[in-house]
Amino acid sequence: MNVPFSMRNYSSVRITSGIVLLCVSCSLANHAQAQSPLSMPPVVAPPVNVGPALTVPAAPSKTSTATTRPVQPRPVDAILAVVNDDVITRQELIERLASVEKRLTTQGVQLPPRATLQRQLLERLILERAQTQMAKEEGIIVDDTMLDRAVSRIADQNKMSMAQFRIQLQREGIAYPAFREEIRREILMQRLREREVDNKVLVTESEVDNYLAADANGTIKRDELDLAQILIRVPENPTKEQLADRRQRAEDVLNQLKNGADFAKLAATYSDSNDALSGGDLGWRTQDRLPQLFLDAAAGLAPGDVSGILKSGNGFHIIKLVGRRNAGDSNPAAAATQQTHARHILIKVNQVVSAAEARRKLLELKERLDNHAATFEELAKLYSNDLSASKGGDLGWLYPGDTVPEFEHAMNELKVGEISQPIESPFGYHLIQVLERKTDEGSAERARQAARQAIRQRKIEEATEDWLRQLRDRTYVEYRSDDN
Repeated sequence: MNVPFSMRNYSSVRITSGIVLLCVSCSLANHAQAQSPLSMPPVVAPPVNVGPALTVPAAPSKTSTATTRPVQPRPVDAILAVVNDDVITRQELIERLASVEKRLTTQGVQLPPRATLQRQLLERLILERAQTQMAKEEGIIVDDTMLDRAVSRIADQNKMSMAQFRIQLQREGIAYPAFREEIRREILMQRLREREVDNKVLVTESEVDNYLAADANGTIKRDELDLAQILIRVPENPTKEQLADRRQRAEDVLNQLKNGADFAKLAATYSDSNDALSGGDLGWRTQDRLPQLFLDAAAGLAPGDVSGILKSGNGFHIIKLVGRRNAGDSNPAAAATQQTHARHILIKVNQVVSAAEARRKLLELKERLDNHAATFEELAKLYSNDLSASKGGDLGWLYPGDTVPEFEHAMNELKVGEISQPIESPFGYHLIQVLERKTDEGSAERARQAARQAIRQRKIEEATEDWLRQLRDRTYVEYRSDDN
């Protein structure tokens, strides 16, 4: 069903991995990094000699004489990599390098060697460019209206007005136009991943049954873990030589850790994961959101301890247990939860139907509804591009987290019986009507829904890593030397 369902625990705004800024002084610095939210393929780029940024020489003054030697032209930029039909320039890497070095310094992470950091960033720029290219090919766009709403919600979450938020950006040395484009790119990549990964992840009833049985037996722990990882990526269908090379690289990293090296610095230097430039920190997670491989390894660790080398389908991992805390023994599925009975009309945006056309069509339908010229059910059956059209757009009873944040936020703002303005989501544009609301006191169905959500979240994270690796493998990349 192409309804706006996503089983993640969204906040009111979710813009990939951390663009929703919860702490301005820290998170605004993250904006310039703009790295992909997930794991990266092996770093295979040649060394990139960035050096200081080049400047254009000043024009000669009018007092210069005829004997003055002419100033030789100097290049102000260069192509470092060709990515399919696009390029990554030296200036792009210089700007990203400066912002990331500032961010790592602010976080107290020891800086890795500059050449290593350059290679890490170039690979992230390549995968980022591959994603944005694919999104454009599939007709995914982020217009200014949606971008304005996203930036406004970021300011709201930081408890600032837009004027205050722009001032804070300026204090952090971040140009507001550049920040907006950064957010646009992150939303674009998020929507692509939702279409290519999230919507294809299935959770079977038997998986839900097994999860609930494990929960009843006390197998599923409610404790939360803060883990950091170093990932040495292994390509798809690796040769014996590639496996041996990656294994040796992991052994070298582990030996450095045993000799007292800083984990965060080694993560920034060697890790192929998206969290490498944050010291490899995965943040606090409930145990049902962590791979069993990590849980088994962390079981025998005390805070501060580092595991041995762990092998997964993505490569070789080394994890560090940063902290462990009790999240409470109560089952979240048993808590009283508000449910919303809603229906919608969906107009999908694609290469044939633009965002402007979809929005205009829904405005016409809303006018008909406001004038009582037709019923919601009739219009949904005639115009909705969702499988729920046959039921008059009825989505049934929805729990928090059942839908994507744009849809849920708009739905929660409506009164019973009220119809929304056109709302944009990764699936297109919606008209939403709330029919009823009620409080569920922890039914068996809610427990199954919570279990399904936990399973789906874990599977999405694993599937996303596989998808990004496959995307990188089929992307044409040609590295250029800096003096070409």
